[in-house]
Order: sequence, then C-alpha cells, then structure tokens
Amino acid sequence: MKNKMKFKIGEFSKLCQVTVKTLRHYEEIGLLIPFEVDEWTGYRYYNISQLRQMNRIVYLKQLGFSLEEIGRLFEEGKDYPGPELIEAKVERCKEEIERLIRRQTELAKLEDMLRKQEKVMKKVFEKSLPARVFATHRRKIDSYQELFNLCPNVIGPEMYRLGCECPAPEYCFTIEYNEEYGVDIDIEYFEAVAQRKEDSELIKFKELPEVPVALCISHYGAYEKMPETFAELYAYAEANGYEVSDRPRFCYIDGIWNKESVEEWLTEIELPVKR
Repeated sequence: MKNKMKFKIGEFSKLCQVTVKTLRHYEEIGLLIPFEVDEWTGYRYYNISQLRQMNRIVYLKQLGFSLEEIGRLFEEGKDYPGPELIEAKVERCKEEIERLIRRQTELAKLEDMLRKQEKVMKKVFEKSLPARVFATHRRKIDSYQELFNLCPNVIGPEMYRLGCECPAPEYCFTIEYNEEYGVDIDIEYFEAVAQRKEDSELIKFKELPEVPVALCISHYGAYEKMPETFAELYAYAEANGYEVSDRPRFCYIDGIWNKESVEEWLTEIELPVKR
C-alpha cells in the first residue's frame, strides 16, 4: 500500500495560498487541525482532504460566512450551508448594497459641495462700514422665507409711504438678537436712507456709527449651512488677534428673489471687530 501524500505546513500554505499564521490560527480555534504532528520535531502535516477543506473555508469566507459559521457547518458534517442560511446571507447582501449606495450618494454630494467651495474660494477680507442713517424694522419670524416676503410687501411699501430715498451705494442688512437657537428668529432689518423721517408703527429710524474694521466673508448656498462659514470667520478672527465688538450683519446680495439655484445664493457676513 502506498504512503498517503502529506504536506508540511509551509508547503500546505503555498498550495492553499494562505499564510502560515492563518493556518496556526485555524488550528487554535479548531477549524482546521493538522492530521499529524510529529512528536519529535513538532512538524505539522496536512493531507489531500484538508486541501479541499481549506478551499471550502476560503470560498465560504468570500461569500461572507464567518469562521464560527463555517466551523459549525463542519461540526455538523456539512460541506456547504443550507438554503435558509444562504437566503439570509443574500438578504444581508441586499441591505449592504443599499447602505453602500446611500454612502456613495452622500459622498458624491460632499465631493460636489467641496468642489464648488474651491471654485468660490471663500476668503475673509477687511473693510470699514460707514456711518449711515437707516430705516429699520424689527420682528420675530419663523424663517428667512418670511423675511423675503416682508421686504417687498411690507417694509418696502411703508418706506415708500414715508418718502424714504435709498442713495447709492445701497446698503441693507439684518441683525439677529437671539441669545440661543430657537424656533423664532428675532431679527431687525436695516436699509440705508438719505435722511431720517418720522417713525411709524412699522419703521423706526436709527443712525449707526462707523465700524472702522469688519471682517467679511461670502457665504454661498443655503442659510442652514451658515454655521460652517461662521466657523471659518471666527477661526480667522481668533488666529489674527481680533476681538468681536458687535453683532454680525447679514447682507443678502443674491437669493430666492433673483436666483433659481440655491447654490447661487450669496450672503455677505460682516463681523465688527477690534484688536
């Protein structure tokens, strides 16, 4: 009778294309134990049937089965899992595919946003804000959409009734007075006028002094994304030794009234500072 063919652990690892470290781990957990261990040399030997068993382990791992699951199959004397277990793996694959598709979609959105930001080249710049007389209107609103209805339909007509003239360069902005984030936005609208008129129920006139230095930054896109722009603006102020001296002003240059795409909305944030 011929001697049965056997392989040392190094030869076996080459044939199976797995590392010796992996084979030793499989031995430790009882998944694939050498059929013979020389008591004098400690050499481990594997046989032909274990070549097939190792190939099944590699194949089932590629299909997403854990070593524990493969070990239970071998303990039950099975070479492959049953239809129910395979069906469960198929369902898990479907869930994983859906999760990866969602991740791919979000990554594409992030990439698109970052590329647009690179094109915009947001940068902080300094300028002074001149002393001006302003027609103002203050109220609490639910959202900025309400403000953009107020300006043409409430504030504008009242300013016209009072005889207000807006000299060039036109300058309008809002200031928020909320001390914390909430449902209502406590906002005051300012629009520069040629001269003070008599206050009305809707419009009050104020004169604001010059702001010698304001750090300014352009925010493109939805207003919900402003915290990201704020972070950049305040980081610049801190890094360059500025101290915030007043509430920021929001100048709405482009928006829903003249741009179809939200990405084209442009707001200049002006932050009064001092050194």
